[in-house]
Amino acid sequence: MTVENAETALPRAIKETSESYRATIGISSRRTCLCPPNNLNCLTAKEWLKSQIGVWQFTYESRDIRDKNLHPATFPISLAKKVIGLFTHEGELVLDPFVGSGTSLVSAQDLNRNAVGFDLQEKYIELCVKRLASNNLFNQAQQVAIQDDALHIPSYLEPASVSLIWTSPPYANLLNRKRKNKSRRDRNNEQLHKIEQYSQDPRDLGTMALEDYAEAMGDIFEGLLPLLHPKGHCVINVPDMWWENERITIHVSLINELRRRGYELRNTIIWDRTNIVNNIGIFGYPSNYITMGTTFEYLLDFWRPPES
Repeated sequence: MTVENAETALPRAIKETSESYRATIGISSRRTCLCPPNNLNCLTAKEWLKSQIGVWQFTYESRDIRDKNLHPATFPISLAKKVIGLFTHEGELVLDPFVGSGTSLVSAQDLNRNAVGFDLQEKYIELCVKRLASNNLFNQAQQVAIQDDALHIPSYLEPASVSLIWTSPPYANLLNRKRKNKSRRDRNNEQLHKIEQYSQDPRDLGTMALEDYAEAMGDIFEGLLPLLHPKGHCVINVPDMWWENERITIHVSLINELRRRGYELRNTIIWDRTNIVNNIGIFGYPSNYITMGTTFEYLLDFWRPPES
């Protein structure tokens, strides 16, 4: 079967009951653009210049999911498109090991990139497929949602086939507790006292304490490193959090853990969320100064070193 025919036959979703479960999928990773071989992406010089500013802002659009009942932690399509556009060419392969609501796959579809996303929960895989179908863009790239533990991703993909790993993973046990809404002016809203966790599956990284979380993330990303081609980038979106009046530095833990597993940190970008966050209260006033994690998050940009 040719690559083109294999792509045409590729299913939109692979679940635990599928025949192709934990089998190599024939998804293309070959460039389809006409860019010079040494170019990192398809951007113009003007677009490249805009991306060099280390603080980014984004807005939501009508296709974005904002309903926390569908998914408790989403990010804008515009954010995913910026990252994918910066670190890949058309036709190359993007991997999201924690695909959630499928925003990465929708963004890859918009940009004519092949993409594979993984999630433990069948309901999120079904949401991914629904969003991809409704997007209805005609291009040559394929996007596939797979229900499986991220530890098993190497079963599906060829070594050095991935150009970009891009994800917003569960943030340790940040969501696995009742919301107190201390940071919000309107505290008595529908999130008050609600646990917004993805699941209570013991494999879910969102149920873990920080120490266990960092090691589990390290195990996953160590397995993903051989899938990246040399100089292929890995961008992870994470915040820090406050717990019992102590700052929990998730981004520092992940930097240290991924360095230990063979990744090299290239850039730290700040996602400035102030333009999309409403009704922030006076948190800590007047005696305890605290920068609000809801107003910014980190985009940690690693790559696979050329010599690895």
